[in-house]
Amino acid sequence: MIRVLLVDDQPLLRSGFRALLDLEDDIEVVAEAGDGMAGLALAREHLPDIALVDIQMPVLDGIEVTRRIAADPAMSGVHVVILTNYALEEYVFDALRAGAAGFLVKDIVPEDFLHAVRVAARGDALLAPSITRRLINRYVTLSPHIGTGAGLEELTTREREAVILVAQGLTNDQIAERMVISPLTAKTHVNRAMAKLRARDRAQLVVFAYESGLVTPGNT
Repeated sequence: MIRVLLVDDQPLLRSGFRALLDLEDDIEVVAEAGDGMAGLALAREHLPDIALVDIQMPVLDGIEVTRRIAADPAMSGVHVVILTNYALEEYVFDALRAGAAGFLVKDIVPEDFLHAVRVAARGDALLAPSITRRLINRYVTLSPHIGTGAGLEELTTREREAVILVAQGLTNDQIAERMVISPLTAKTHVNRAMAKLRARDRAQLVVFAYESGLVTPGNT
């Protein structure tokens, strides 16, 4: 059972998301909140698998909620998925850097929304390549950390290659096909890279890939 927390200050949106999720046999909405502080408290209380968090909320915004969840070892199993509008794209990269597992736009179709929840629950980065590349191409150059390369020397050549492919939005199966290895070996490369870089999840590998200069905007 995938346990979900909804955190959004728009009751109508929360009701819509909950109605969709409640229809699924393998998903349970454990709680919902209308502001970031309440959402953070409920995340600590319920330890959901997924916290769907609006990026702009009263009291505490989605980025700060994400940062606090990611920094708390007791909530290491909570995957934060940011909810955003196209008009708020400038905040998404900050959310990923704060520790979000990915993001969803609020006009997503129901089938894709449900699929996304299951993908995030597996621990995979929820990063649609088309949207992610547009965001990173536009905003990554604003980061003060670009080119630091901290930890890059710890990766093997194959681990670096795997990180580059993760940054392109590829799944383990697709990485395996590209690298001509088994899916299990691809997963091992990705997991070892995450461990060496102390990345919380695949989304943070994407952040690292761009901030370190391993991948550059417009040249994946």
